[in-house]
Amino acid sequence: CKKKTNFCKFATNTIFMDINFNKNEDHNKLLISELKKRLVKVKLGGGQERINKHHKKGKMTARERIEYLLDSNTKSIEIGAFAGDNMYKDHGGCPSAGVIVKIGYVQKKQCIVVANDATVKAGAWFPITAKKNLRAQEIAIENKLPIIYLVDSAGVYLPLQDEIFPDKEHFGRIFRNNAVMSSLGITQISAVMGSCVAGGAYLPIMSDEALIVDKTGSIFLAGSYLVKAAIGESIDNETLGGATTHCEISGVTDYKAKDDKDALDTIKNILGKIGDYDTAGFNRIEPVKPSEKEAEILGILPKHRTEQYDMKEIIKRIVDNSEFDEYKEGFGKTIITAYARIDGWAVGIVANQRKVVKTKKGEMQFGGVIYSDSADKATRFIANCNQKKIPLLFLQDVTGFMVGSKSEHGGIIKDGAKMVNAVSNSVVPKFTIVIGNSYGAGNYAMCGKAYDPRLIAAWPSAELAVMSGNSAAKVLLQIEKASLKKKGEKITTQKEEELFKKIKSRYDNQISPYYAAARIWTDAVISPLETRTWVSMGIEAANHAPIERKFNLGVVQV
Repeated sequence: CKKKTNFCKFATNTIFMDINFNKNEDHNKLLISELKKRLVKVKLGGGQERINKHHKKGKMTARERIEYLLDSNTKSIEIGAFAGDNMYKDHGGCPSAGVIVKIGYVQKKQCIVVANDATVKAGAWFPITAKKNLRAQEIAIENKLPIIYLVDSAGVYLPLQDEIFPDKEHFGRIFRNNAVMSSLGITQISAVMGSCVAGGAYLPIMSDEALIVDKTGSIFLAGSYLVKAAIGESIDNETLGGATTHCEISGVTDYKAKDDKDALDTIKNILGKIGDYDTAGFNRIEPVKPSEKEAEILGILPKHRTEQYDMKEIIKRIVDNSEFDEYKEGFGKTIITAYARIDGWAVGIVANQRKVVKTKKGEMQFGGVIYSDSADKATRFIANCNQKKIPLLFLQDVTGFMVGSKSEHGGIIKDGAKMVNAVSNSVVPKFTIVIGNSYGAGNYAMCGKAYDPRLIAAWPSAELAVMSGNSAAKVLLQIEKASLKKKGEKITTQKEEELFKKIKSRYDNQISPYYAAARIWTDAVISPLETRTWVSMGIEAANHAPIERKFNLGVVQV
C-alpha cells in the first residue's frame, strides 16, 4: 500500500465504508432497542397492579380484548401507542392516551379497533384521548373502514374538562362523526364491556349494533350517586343501566353477552357476514420481497443527521425486488421521484436525496434541501400519479427549501408553492415516513401531518421541528443573551456555553420522534423494518374508498 496502487485505495475505502456501516448499524440497533423498551412500558397501561385488579373482576384488558378479536397469525399496526407519552405528569400520566387503536383483520376483513384502557384512570378521557379517538375515526372515514369500539370508560377526566368538552375538535365531535359515518354506510359496532357514562353513552348507541356484557357493562347518562343527588331516587347501577335493563326493558342494546369473550365472538360473527366493499382499484400484483437485505438499512442510515447517504439505497431495501423506475433521474436531483411496488402495490415515491449532487451546469446542490428544479419535478410527478391513480409514498429527510439571493431570484417560493399545491390537492392516498430530518416548510411540502397523509410514521432516527437543534439553539441563545445584557448581567464564555447546552437540551427533547408521537403529530414511531407492512396495510385500507373527485391543481404561478 506504500505505492498507493488503485487496489490499495479501493481496499482502504472499503474498510472505511465497512467501519462506518458497522457504526451506523450499532447506533440504529440501539435506537430500535430503545423503541422496544418504550413500547413494553406503554403496553402496561396503568401498571401490573391495575391489570391484576382488572383480571380479578373477570375482565380482559384492552390489549387482550383486541388480540382475541383480531384474526390470529395476521399482521396489524397500532396507531398512537405513544400518545400522551410524558404528558399530564401532574395527573399521574396517561399511557397510550388511555385508549388502544389498531388496524387489523377480523374474519379476514380489515377493520380499525378502538378499545378504552380501564387500567388508566378507569378509562377516563384526557384531551389527548379525544384527539386519538378522532384520529381513529378520521382513518375510518377516509378509508371507509369498519370500526369497532370496545367501551370501558369512566367518561371525561373532570380536572381537565375545560380542555376536552366544548370545542370543535373535542369530545362531542366523536358523536358527530358517529352520525356522519352512519350516513356514509361505514360499519360501526360497539361492545360495552365496562362503564359507559354521561355523554359517552351516546357512542355505542349511535353505532349500527351495540352489545353489552352482563354484570360488568353498564350504560347511563348519570350514575346512581348523581341520580340520588339530582332527583332523590335510590337505585343501584345494575338496575339503572345494566345488561338486563338495556337488552330487555329499554331496548338500547342489541345483544347481551355473558363475558368479554362472548361479546368478542359475537362481533366476529357479525363481521363475518358483511358483504364485500367497492374498491378504489389501486394496482396490485403478487408481492416480492426486496432482493437487497432490508436489515442493511440500519448500516446505510447515518448516525448523525448532518451526514450524507444515498436515499436510493434505502429505497432499494423497501421496494419489491429492489426495483424502481426513476422519473426525471437527471433533473432536480435533490428529490427522487420513482414508480415502484411495495408488497405488490404500485406506489409513486417522492423522497429527499441526502447526498450532495452535481447539476449538468456543474453546480453543487446540498442533499436534503429542496431546490426549484426538484420542487418542479416533484409537482409534475405528483400530478402524474394522480392521473394514473397511483398512491404516493413520501420519504422525508428534508432540511427545507434552498435560501439565498440566487434561489429567491429564481423563484423558489413560486416553485415551492406549486409543490405544496400539488400535495394539498392530491386525491390519491398519501403515506409519509419520516426517516430523518423534517424541518420547516420541507415538512409541509413532503406531506407532513397538516397535509392529510392517510398514515404518517417516523423512524427512531427522525427529528421534527422548525429547524435543527443546533440552529435553533444558536438563535435562542442570542435572544437570551440580549435579554440578560439588558438586565446588566455579564455573559462569560462559560456562562454562554452553559446557556447553549441548556437551550439545546430543551429543544432536542422537543424534536424527538417520541415528542411528536405523544402529541399525535405522527401515528407511530416504527422500526425501519416495519415500513413495508405500514405502507401495504395503509394502501389496502385506502383501497376500500373509491376516489370521488378529480385532481385539480388550482391556480398556481408558472
